Amino acid sequence: MMKYEEFQKPNTNPLAKMLVKGLVAYEGQKWAKHRKIINPAFHMEKLKMINKWEEMVSNSGSCELDVWPYLDNLSGDVISRAAFGSSYDEGKKIFKLQKEQISIAMKLLQQVYIPGLRFLPTKTNKRMKEIDDEMRVLMNNIIRKRENQTKMGEDCNDDLLGILLESSMKEVQEHGNKKNAGLTIEEVIEECKVFYLAGRDTTSVLLVWLMVMLGKHLDWQARAREEILRVFGQSNPDFNGLNNLKVVPMILNEVLRLYPPVILMYRMIHKPTQVGDILLPPGVQISVPTMLVHNDPELWGEDAAEFKPERFSEGVAKATNSQVSYIPFGWGPRICVGQNFAMLEVKMALAMILQHYSFELSPSYSHAPFLVTSLQPQHGVPMIFRKI
Repeated sequence: MMKYEEFQKPNTNPLAKMLVKGLVAYEGQKWAKHRKIINPAFHMEKLKMINKWEEMVSNSGSCELDVWPYLDNLSGDVISRAAFGSSYDEGKKIFKLQKEQISIAMKLLQQVYIPGLRFLPTKTNKRMKEIDDEMRVLMNNIIRKRENQTKMGEDCNDDLLGILLESSMKEVQEHGNKKNAGLTIEEVIEECKVFYLAGRDTTSVLLVWLMVMLGKHLDWQARAREEILRVFGQSNPDFNGLNNLKVVPMILNEVLRLYPPVILMYRMIHKPTQVGDILLPPGVQISVPTMLVHNDPELWGEDAAEFKPERFSEGVAKATNSQVSYIPFGWGPRICVGQNFAMLEVKMALAMILQHYSFELSPSYSHAPFLVTSLQPQHGVPMIFRKI
């Protein structure tokens, strides 16, 4: 994974390319340029905007509810505001269309792939094209409006879109009008789309499996709550306090080990490459099974399948014996650019929930992780909540 120019992302199904381009799909110099421009958007200081979490559960003494749709919507709302800020409502319209597009695409990807079928004017293909066109019109309107505000001297860099445009503008200023400097409008659109798709899935599934584990292991839930109340009391969690937590990161790391959002990563070789004693020819595709690596007894011990956050009490390096055996966000130069965003969002959400509620898994809960675009609970997560 460190040799990102030798081990590249494989060619994807044309249908998948309609859903995801942007940073996660690019290679070589184009990837390097996008990474440089996008990286400022994920500076931790830009993330102090998450302030509405309690609304996801009832204010009555106790209740049973399926937390999965709440957490999924919560993550989507946060991503929408982080991406578009003052244009939040327009952003939600775009992401609602994208969610419909993803739903259609996932059904198509599960069917037998017939070359050329996507070019036929079927009802499904027409709807996919309509959604794509509508999203681009909405995105173009937002971007043009933001560009005009910037030219008028307004400060518009408090969200992903504003930071992308500002960072791209600086790149152009540094390199003059050299060809390929900065991002085109099309590229900005693709980065905002992939930010939502990757960001929403990562945070929502991490939150839901975190709730499942704490709803099952009430001793760890109590330890996490004790730490949250000791650090914040009943005050809203703040940025510095979240970064100084010890028990909560242990729990998050263990949940990511057992339930990584992406369970398999692919790379393709484009030139003869030596791997150990093996010489691999161009065109060979290599998969890194994150889920299997995270559950390998040879790497993690005989208790690899058990939920034991204490294994991370001295950090990831100590838990892995400095081996590359913990890769929930990937590894190397292409490690997820949004991992800090995801972890901060999840810490904030968990802290505010634990301040106000205790919870446990409902007897009706059925443990059935299944893969959509990420590892999700197939039958939802019914839980019993009690007001503290």
